Amino acid sequence: MEESKLTRGRVLDEFERIFGGTPRLFRAPGRVNLIGEHTDYNEGYVLPTAIDKETIAGARIRSDRTVAVYACEKNESVTFDLDGPGEKRRGSWVDYVEGAIRCVDERVRLQYGAEIVISSSIPIGSGLSSSAALEVSVALAMAELNQIDISSEDIAFAAQKAEHEYVGTRSGIMDQFASVFGKEGNAVLIDCRSFDRTFVPLNLGDASIIVCDTGVHHNLAAGEYNRRREECDQAVAILAEHRPHIKSLRDVSEKDLEEFAGYLTEKLQKRGRHVVLENARVLDAVETMRDGDLDRTGQLMYDSHASLRDLYEVSCAELDFLVDTARNCDGVYGSRMTGGGFGGCTVSLVENDSVDAFRAIILETYNSEFGFDPKVYQVWASDGACEV
Repeated sequence: MEESKLTRGRVLDEFERIFGGTPRLFRAPGRVNLIGEHTDYNEGYVLPTAIDKETIAGARIRSDRTVAVYACEKNESVTFDLDGPGEKRRGSWVDYVEGAIRCVDERVRLQYGAEIVISSSIPIGSGLSSSAALEVSVALAMAELNQIDISSEDIAFAAQKAEHEYVGTRSGIMDQFASVFGKEGNAVLIDCRSFDRTFVPLNLGDASIIVCDTGVHHNLAAGEYNRRREECDQAVAILAEHRPHIKSLRDVSEKDLEEFAGYLTEKLQKRGRHVVLENARVLDAVETMRDGDLDRTGQLMYDSHASLRDLYEVSCAELDFLVDTARNCDGVYGSRMTGGGFGGCTVSLVENDSVDAFRAIILETYNSEFGFDPKVYQVWASDGACEV
């Protein structure tokens, strides 16, 4: 809560300094994905929860179609005219902001621009979806300032389109949906084919969600993320020649993978097997969480990490070290990498009485292995995007 006050206070102070006056404040949370990684763009299942780290957009409407934005953490500004052409894929925070606003403008024309100041408590590049929170916060701000009747789903879809077209990452819908539709005390099961959402109470009992940041910041647009998606598409195209009903890996069974293994390269077999088994793990985890069975939930998390490491090949030495260390700590039910991979964070379920000891062990062993301290956060399930 204190962190939120600091972020919001920073936005108010900087807005007064730069633009004068007081803005309206709009928040969008980051998210931690409890299980279901790289399944969203394969029309599968995911189980994220919005968290209490957030991006705040302080915004005030203008009388023209100009948008002026200041980013506190970057100490950088950008100004663009919605009537002019949009620049894409500059490789900076501007792509997320301008992309999200222009994609909202494409869906429902914005009559006016705005003055905006943004600040965030979400670590950038950590796998906690700072990008989606940034996109959603400014998209929501622009829609509300212009009094536009736009659905929450369309806010999320506009933000996702910005990721695809302006950033260059062919992400699924999970991050934006989690940021928009989060609910305090719950995870949200998202069917990434139908976009149906089901809230799943987090019956964690005496446990907490602990996030460990490797300090290795990924850049998904660099190519590996998109390459995994291309590999999944290749597997689907091959399997569809034998099973015409297959439109995505969501439609593939373990039996299909075994029967047609001879048509797939070893790499494509591994990618497909991860997605098929991960979808099953998500649905299993929903039931174990509802039952409060943390032992089984934790084992599913460990299984998910092993699959991401060995079959999908998106882990790294730092993530593996954190998961292996967690496995050997008392009071830890389960741990896995979360987010796109190649760096970022792990998520662990840890008994409350063991959190301090867990944090101390992680800090000591990680520093000894890699030469610097990781950041360790306790996070809580949060509500989704809204005006503050």
